[in-house]
Amino acid sequence: MKLALALSERADVQSRINDISERLNRNAKVQEGEKPTEDPLALLDELEHLYVHLEELIIKINRTNNATRVGNESLADLLAKRECIGGKIRRMRKFLGEASDLTGRYYSKSEIKTYSTVSVSDMQKKLDILSKEFRLLDDRIQEINWMTEII
Repeated sequence: MKLALALSERADVQSRINDISERLNRNAKVQEGEKPTEDPLALLDELEHLYVHLEELIIKINRTNNATRVGNESLADLLAKRECIGGKIRRMRKFLGEASDLTGRYYSKSEIKTYSTVSVSDMQKKLDILSKEFRLLDDRIQEINWMTEII
């Protein structure tokens, strides 16, 4: 099985776990004399099996990510780098959104003006460069995922 398929399966299992959790919560209580729409014990059993399968997948994926070399780095290293770049991008976008919003003026006899504390255009250029770096790294990781056999 290719790493990309294992990642897709992991996402599917996680989605099924979330679905069963919601169904469990809906069947946690019933009014006196009523029966739950689904058997909570059966749902708990299915949840247990899904978690066993998820753990197996995560172990295989992690082993593969650690063992797969891309130049001097492991695939796990590239994933950490991508996560950090993505975090920077999200924070910068939020900050630039705030820095660009200058409409919060209070109108009165003594108007309060607001100004951005940074050059929004310069910061946007930096964000564009970071976004390109993220896209290129993500493309590289996706390519590796489709070429790598799961351990």
